Amino acid sequence: MHTPRTLRRLGTALFAGLAFGAVAVPASATTTILFIGNSFTYGEPAGAAPTVQYYQPNTVTDLNGSGIGGVPALFKAMTVQAGLDYKVSLETIPGVGLDTHYNTKLDTILAPYDKVVMQSYSTLDAAKPGDPAKLIQYSGLLAQAFHSLNPDVNILLDATWSRADLTYRTNSPWLGQSIFQMALDIRKGYDAADAASDLIDGVIPVGQAWNRAIAGGLADANPYDGIGDGQIDLWAPENYHASPYGYYLEALTMFGSITGLDPTSLGAGDTVARDLGISAAHAAALQRFASEQLAAEVPEPGTVAMFLTLGGLMCVARRRKAPRG
Repeated sequence: MHTPRTLRRLGTALFAGLAFGAVAVPASATTTILFIGNSFTYGEPAGAAPTVQYYQPNTVTDLNGSGIGGVPALFKAMTVQAGLDYKVSLETIPGVGLDTHYNTKLDTILAPYDKVVMQSYSTLDAAKPGDPAKLIQYSGLLAQAFHSLNPDVNILLDATWSRADLTYRTNSPWLGQSIFQMALDIRKGYDAADAASDLIDGVIPVGQAWNRAIAGGLADANPYDGIGDGQIDLWAPENYHASPYGYYLEALTMFGSITGLDPTSLGAGDTVARDLGISAAHAAALQRFASEQLAAEVPEPGTVAMFLTLGGLMCVARRRKAPRG
């Protein structure tokens, strides 16, 4: 059990809760952040216009030189609207897990970043769907590598969404199950990776934000039988990757998790949503679902009170620097 890390996470959650109450103080210096992932991070359109994949690539640094903006560029634009100063970099490779980034891109990605967000293969392991062992191993190795360059680096994992193709059409552990189940299982895998390393600071609940949008009736649960009236499709045409709606919801959840600001603070007139062709009404609804999911991650009031008594706010300002056991 990682008690100090748990207290640090409670402090981070409390900070997010305070920020949702509009008491967050904007950062006074540039924050450097790196996004590591695959097509779920770079915004693969999969049969549709590459609206997200090539969104404002000049605002971020693609370390692979591919000219990609992707979800990191959506995040960057949101931070600009919020008056925050983030220097955003990304390193993405299609169809791979964190093992590939560690084994082939370590020299490219290693730098003393303030924050790192890591996203692995959509099924946790391409060869063993649902098995988190490889994610646990390589997220820990990467966290250790970044920590060696900056002991105060904040490292988050991006738990992604249920794939409709694996739920409704393709043989997989999730075939025939509820559309919500794969996202929950993916989250469990990322939680296991978080629990295995004292150097990982939490999980961004993207898949669960998708679940909320579906359960709330905004997003259609099964794109194979048509999209309901007034509903949106979170998936790309092949029902695997995300549509602009789905990537926008991913970016909103990242924005709230990373900055501690409420996604609804962007407002229905959010320029990112407008750039993606998302209506003001749909933008406001997606912001609300991201906000609700992030609020659900905050400890109960009694736990917060206990945490304050323990002086846990210090964990927000300064990470524990004990050696790994």
